[in-house]
Amino acid sequence: MIAFLGGLMIASGMNWTRPTFAQGRPSAMDVQTVAEASNAFVSISESVTPAVVSITVNIRPDTTRPRGRTQMQIPPGMVPEGMEELFEQLQQGQQAPRVQTGMGSGVIVSKDGYILTNNHVVTRSDMRTVADRVTVRLLNGRQYTARVVGTDPTTDVAVLKIEGDDFQFAVLGDDTRSRVGEWVLAIGNPLGFDHTVTAGIISAKGRGGQVLQNLAANNQYGIFDFIQTDAAINRGNSGGPLINSRGEVIGINTAIASPNGFNAGYGFAIPITLARKVMTDIIEHGRVRIAVLGIQIDEVDAQDAAAARLADVRGVIVGGFSGENTPARQAGVREGDVIVAADGQQVDRVAGLQRIVRSHTPGETVELQVVRFGTRHTFRVRLTEAPSQQAAATPARGPARIAPGVVTNSNRLGVSVTDVTPEVAQGLRIGNQRGVIVTDVVGLGPAYERLYAQEIIVAVLSPVDREIRAATELQQVLSGMKAGDYISLRVLRPQPNGTPQSRVVNIRVD
Repeated sequence: MIAFLGGLMIASGMNWTRPTFAQGRPSAMDVQTVAEASNAFVSISESVTPAVVSITVNIRPDTTRPRGRTQMQIPPGMVPEGMEELFEQLQQGQQAPRVQTGMGSGVIVSKDGYILTNNHVVTRSDMRTVADRVTVRLLNGRQYTARVVGTDPTTDVAVLKIEGDDFQFAVLGDDTRSRVGEWVLAIGNPLGFDHTVTAGIISAKGRGGQVLQNLAANNQYGIFDFIQTDAAINRGNSGGPLINSRGEVIGINTAIASPNGFNAGYGFAIPITLARKVMTDIIEHGRVRIAVLGIQIDEVDAQDAAAARLADVRGVIVGGFSGENTPARQAGVREGDVIVAADGQQVDRVAGLQRIVRSHTPGETVELQVVRFGTRHTFRVRLTEAPSQQAAATPARGPARIAPGVVTNSNRLGVSVTDVTPEVAQGLRIGNQRGVIVTDVVGLGPAYERLYAQEIIVAVLSPVDREIRAATELQQVLSGMKAGDYISLRVLRPQPNGTPQSRVVNIRVD
């Protein structure tokens, strides 16, 4: 390093090098381009920021829970004279539970004071019970007590109302027209810093994943279809707007993915077209009307695509139905079908199908295009309204005991199975359903990470369509298949708090 630096000094002294930073200035055109982009950010910030609000929520302590701290015991005669009142206050303060306070953001979306924010901003930890008091503060410092008009845990959207008729409000845009790579601004109140503006780009669309699923409060109708951005988002940004380069709201900031709870460049926003649909339902009907197909679905992977004879790995596979007479089942949809389009729009992922269906209201019809093991079908499905999620939870049960029986090893699948007995069927809440229960899966075998222990194989959907009631029946199907063929299985996955979940598993046999 010393020799290298010495060489630079010698070369400079002999005029062999010249400092490049002194060669010239940026061209006027380059400066103008940068200045125009900067002025656009300034204009958008000045236009939208007055519509962004700071939200403070207060939650009274739950007096039904036992208090974690005990009263301080002071031995007699140990309180100094004249300080009895102070020590009494200290004792009372130790007993009194504190009011919880939380902060977030929101955006005014109408002249008469309707505000969009997140469900998790204005509810307790259960994501359902509304906070005892919600206070809204505007850019000009004025404060209002807000009324919670309604909330929706399935999308993490909440609607507030403050009294007035001349509020500055933000314009709602169309997130479906936005593209990855476009500039966006995030405005909110991160870490208590009111009306902070940060800039970034749209990093991805249609983003989901386990990190975001907690926002749905374990609701089976939760939608995980987010706009991802690298605009800095931190605690307190929740509920604030994501703004495009035209100054329109295209999302409601809702979550971050971070190892420490602070911005790491991965922020997520609810698409505004979805948030607007939820808001309209809440304002006009007093509740969110969720239109559903009545199916259980999953993402398509490479083996699913191969079994369906799809050229690309995309779509949504139907694993089962939520009841006997659901709209999709009545229309002709079957387990194992891969939905590739809805209403003429290509369906690549679960989130895409959810968004299309949620854009409808119950009673409307959606057209589905499906591929059934190489054959295309079209079905028109009349949507129904999702049942209420407020039903009492079913008490959890422990795992069913698998009665000792004959274990059959299927080398072609790489699993061991045994017949389901009436006792096991009762324990797994599958009624009179019979099948074979998986007892072991061979590591790195054909079924590795596709089938799991205690799952129940109840039917083969392809290459033949037949119920499986015993291990010998499964072996008969496999004996007629060649290495490299795909078998499609209908499987029940036991659930601790309800009936087993149905899914379809496609496996390439050895």
